[in-house]
Amino acid sequence: MNDVKEIMTSNPLTVTVDTQATKVRSILREDGYRSLPVVSNHRLEGIITRGDIMNISATKSNIDARGIMDHPKVICTPDDDIMDLARRLLKTDKVQAPVVESKDNMHLVGIVSITDIIRKLLYNGAKPAHDNIAEIFSRDVITCTYDESISKVWDLMDETGFSGLPVLKMNKLIGIITRKDIINSGHVRIGRESGDIKRSIKVEKVMKTPPLVTTVHSTVTEVAQMIIEYDIGRLPVVENPVYVKREPNRALKSDLVGIIAREDILWSYLG
Repeated sequence: MNDVKEIMTSNPLTVTVDTQATKVRSILREDGYRSLPVVSNHRLEGIITRGDIMNISATKSNIDARGIMDHPKVICTPDDDIMDLARRLLKTDKVQAPVVESKDNMHLVGIVSITDIIRKLLYNGAKPAHDNIAEIFSRDVITCTYDESISKVWDLMDETGFSGLPVLKMNKLIGIITRKDIINSGHVRIGRESGDIKRSIKVEKVMKTPPLVTTVHSTVTEVAQMIIEYDIGRLPVVENPVYVKREPNRALKSDLVGIIAREDILWSYLG
């Protein structure tokens, strides 16, 4: 049996239930975490994600972590089986789970993510159920354009649940924008609070370009390696890429045909 304790991050960064929401947002922006466990005397009380923190406005700036946290959908212990945890995360559409000492005392001891599980499977030589990604990537892709406001894009992310969107210009993929990019920019909150969406900064000022990409001919293992190496949640699947000479995994422009997420990769390893 492969146990959670083999792959979890021990003693993760946390906030307390009375930490100001603005402080939580600052931590997520500066340290790059996808989520923060909320504790009281080391006991797990909830969790705050990037999605939760982006809904804070000036009218809510005085609330604390207790007011914005959610109860974790998935909680595990160090002795839980990794594959069982993987199925629970995929079933609930979550990417991380707090690890508690036991379900009786809920003392937080770690955190574990889908990427941690993929890394374990990959480096242990596990074989995915599919040779390449052609059978498992999604062809229906939610996108945005380079000249849209990030306030509008954030609303689209909130509505669809996607944490990253490919960016198009003249029907060509030129970049990708994520929740992390928007949080780091700090501009979407200002646009929302002023009520002036038109003045919100445009996607092209925040997006990452040139984006990391893959093709329909890539193997599941190759994409898994990229997800781990670059710590990303998804990769655009493209045709006719014009690659950057010094960075062969990045394309200046390409034709978008789909997207492959870390969840798709994990499903393949689960068979």
